[in-house]
Amino acid sequence: MASLAQRAGVAASTVSRALRDDARISPEVRARITALAQEAGYTPNILARSMVLGRSGLIGLVLGPVENPFYAELMQQAVRLAAARGCRLLLLHAGPGPIEDATTEALLQYRVDGCLVTSAELSSKAAAICAANSVPLVMINRVAREHGSAVSCDNRAGAEVLAELLLQAGHRRLAVVTGNAATSTGRERTEGFCQSVAAAGGEAPALFTGGASHAAGFAAGQRIAALPAAERPDAVFAVADILAMGVIDALREAGLKVPGDVSVVGMDGISLAQRPPYRLTTLVQPLEAMVARGLDLLLTGIEHGAGAAPQERVLLRGTLRLGASCRLPGSPLPPSGIPDAALPAAE
Repeated sequence: MASLAQRAGVAASTVSRALRDDARISPEVRARITALAQEAGYTPNILARSMVLGRSGLIGLVLGPVENPFYAELMQQAVRLAAARGCRLLLLHAGPGPIEDATTEALLQYRVDGCLVTSAELSSKAAAICAANSVPLVMINRVAREHGSAVSCDNRAGAEVLAELLLQAGHRRLAVVTGNAATSTGRERTEGFCQSVAAAGGEAPALFTGGASHAAGFAAGQRIAALPAAERPDAVFAVADILAMGVIDALREAGLKVPGDVSVVGMDGISLAQRPPYRLTTLVQPLEAMVARGLDLLLTGIEHGAGAAPQERVLLRGTLRLGASCRLPGSPLPPSGIPDAALPAAE
């Protein structure tokens, strides 16, 4: 800073104000100082700037299980959209399990202005510390429990769309591969699917414990494949695409055809699931819109103060993407299928 001031022939405080685009510095002086700074390869110290402005321009990002490609895609969107808003992301935590105390301490030490959280387990202590220090939180793809706003896909409505699709295609023995029991996302999808089947007069779907990884889906698929043919589901809803991919691989390894013997659908819309040999039928989350709305809510909280801005829960509708992993309405039924007439007509 001192060397820049000397070269520009001004006080160090003038350089500091110019690099912050302070209106008290004339445009000509600001342009001259900026040019000298760029020539010298100078970049402002973010932590030092936070001491002056009270803000760092940093947003903490807490990601969910890294085994699920959905979170990698979410991170890419968050980085791009935060940059467009003049913010930078600081990765604080990635993976399963609750946010550790060390992560919360780092959140405060780096003076992040706010935090985007996609992890399922935000500890009450972490939430309390953030609230006490006026650090606003926005949950993405999760429900805020104690502190902060939330933006997510309408998981129940999306699961209902998938249930109706399978029932209208003539499937009757349905199953759900569940997610992490601690996640609101997995619970809402499971409940929405089962309630839709019940409302249509169908038999309650069988539940198979899953998780948040391909390996968990593969293990559930193995259990499904091992069932006698008369008891085996003819359609499976996996509450995440990565689980559905594991289920498909396990069924095919066991010699079953997808969708000839068992249809499989998922939810998320990850790009990997659209590649051969999956071409998954899924409910696509509006990921870009979710992250954009989450950032806007967070920036509002930062601008007005964590306690002053209203806390909101925003639900956005997903989009059905038809693939090749399930039998669709109007497709021929297998010999053991039940005619569509057995199901009340869709409205």
